[in-house]
Amino acid sequence: MGLLQDGIIAFLSAVGLTTVVWLASGVLLGTGRPQVPGLLLVLPLRGEALAMEADMRELRRLQGRLPGARILLADCGLTEEAKAMANYLADRETDAEVVDAKEFQIEAWS
Repeated sequence: MGLLQDGIIAFLSAVGLTTVVWLASGVLLGTGRPQVPGLLLVLPLRGEALAMEADMRELRRLQGRLPGARILLADCGLTEEAKAMANYLADRETDAEVVDAKEFQIEAWS
């Protein structure tokens, strides 16, 4: 019976040690997601933009998978209420902003 107990203790010790080494190497080597600098997630908005909140939620989910990506809400002729909502949604996020579509096109191609 003592041999069985010693074997179980040795097995659990080996598994525990392997887990500790695995976790420590992950922390030290930084195996996290790579940053994607300069990646833009652009959401063109026009009119009342009724699905803006749902689209923004989807972009935030996608941005979580692509660290370093920025969200741009392109104003392609929003109503005043929709523009206020777009500004509100952009202010809530850290890497999001509302841009005029005309200015965005000029900056993107120049």
